[in-house]
Amino acid sequence: MSSLPWLEAGDPFPDIDQALSDPNGLLAAGASLTSRQLIKAYSAGIFPWYEADQPILWWSPNPRSVLLPDQLKISRSLRKKLRSNEFTVSLDTQFDKVIAACAGPRTYSDGTWITTDMYNAYVKLHQQGYAHSIECSFEGELVGGLYGLSLGSLFFGESMFHYRTDASKVAMAYLCRLMTELNCPLIDCQVENDHLNSLGAVNISRRAFRGYLSQYVDSDHAIDWSTLPSVLSPW
Repeated sequence: MSSLPWLEAGDPFPDIDQALSDPNGLLAAGASLTSRQLIKAYSAGIFPWYEADQPILWWSPNPRSVLLPDQLKISRSLRKKLRSNEFTVSLDTQFDKVIAACAGPRTYSDGTWITTDMYNAYVKLHQQGYAHSIECSFEGELVGGLYGLSLGSLFFGESMFHYRTDASKVAMAYLCRLMTELNCPLIDCQVENDHLNSLGAVNISRRAFRGYLSQYVDSDHAIDWSTLPSVLSPW
């Protein structure tokens, strides 16, 4: 940890090509979770990820897991679930509840990387119009969803959860449909995992990911989330 660049609040990030290969993508430590710092980070291909007993750690892995919205893999069972309209799917109506659910305990882990400071930082980003959530409700109760950041015409996925079978997959399917309609070319998934791979996520090189950032983060065609409906149309 001592060999990592240590950042004070407001310091610029190192170039992402300086990130370590082991652990993959670890770039720097320190700084803060202010909205300005987080927006600078995501715009450069960097995200925070750390445990409650650690300093803030900043990452930019190579390769990068991404999902091209129009290449989402919809299995037969997921398609059936989507067509059943079992869930009411909404946008930005329960952001605080979604991130709180994502921070909750998981069957495979005793802890969570979404600390109180992280929760507060992303709720503030939501209030400022940068962070957004897709929510799935069943009989009026929140049962699944996801959240992330939107910069320019890219979406940076952060986390998802489900209390009911396939609810998080349905949320992702609706996000991909929405992003396709809005000409968003890429959803950042950060680090590869089997769940995202089953939905069509692929790995691309850091160089290729930087190309997306330079072309689309400052795009003149940024998504205006304030104009989107709060309840998304059925599948």
